[in-house]
Amino acid sequence: MLTIRDLTKTYANGVRALDGISLDIPRGMFGLLGPNGAGKSSLMRTLATLQEADAGSATLEGADGRPIDVLRDKDTVRRQLGYLPQDFGVYPKVSAEDLLEHFAVLKGLTQRKQRREVVDGLLHQVNLWAARKQKLGTFSGGMRQRFGIAQALLGDPRLVIVDEPTAGLDPEERNRFLNLLAEIGENVAVILSTHIVEDVTDLCPTMAIVNKGKVLLTGEPNAAIAAVANQVWRKQVTKASLASYETRYIVLSTRLVAGQPVIHVFSQDRPEEGFEPVAPDLEDVYFERLRHHSRVAA
Repeated sequence: MLTIRDLTKTYANGVRALDGISLDIPRGMFGLLGPNGAGKSSLMRTLATLQEADAGSATLEGADGRPIDVLRDKDTVRRQLGYLPQDFGVYPKVSAEDLLEHFAVLKGLTQRKQRREVVDGLLHQVNLWAARKQKLGTFSGGMRQRFGIAQALLGDPRLVIVDEPTAGLDPEERNRFLNLLAEIGENVAVILSTHIVEDVTDLCPTMAIVNKGKVLLTGEPNAAIAAVANQVWRKQVTKASLASYETRYIVLSTRLVAGQPVIHVFSQDRPEEGFEPVAPDLEDVYFERLRHHSRVAA
């Protein structure tokens, strides 16, 4: 369990990236949803001990059951943390096996036999055993991400943080990577930070939606979807009339179908003739929370 209370962070340029964030993150997959600039990466970097918070607290349950102060006991946190940032570098001319061995030494696995067993086991787990002698510069995007997870799992972490891990992956690699994360989440807490709603719908039993440094919603995806049942409506409109609908209604999303916009509108009652009810999904919940937050902030 990771417990976060009233975490705040304001950068030197005045941007308030974290504005009183409070979350309870249990073992398993936890989805952190938000648009670019929502504060997700700032939160991840703070939890990964890469930057300081201005105020608040974060406590991680250690392997012995004792609480670890994430903001102050950084060395202990780093020994129980696996982190895959959005952009991470590799040495392109080094093999996956050799670089993972190097990271293992840095993690404290100094006994050669034990280190060999751990490295071999991780390469099998992330399905890179056949490519272990291959230079990392020749890896596809998905293979690189799976290598990143292998290094993040060194040292049996209690908490694994992955920041926008499926950005740029093709559908097959994305599915393979998400399946790997789901397996990892059976044993440890995994925070999946993303702006891709599908990733959270498919994987995460608990989640939070954040924007502009604030938590807009927490809970189970299915419960959040149920809360907007019978309040999402769909209609195909003309391009010329789209702006009028956006002015009069809470338009959640717009998609072009056969060249014409199809809109989803949030409303307790049928907005007007021609609208039909539609079963909501997490994307509708996500956009409703963002639209609500924008209206309140205004």
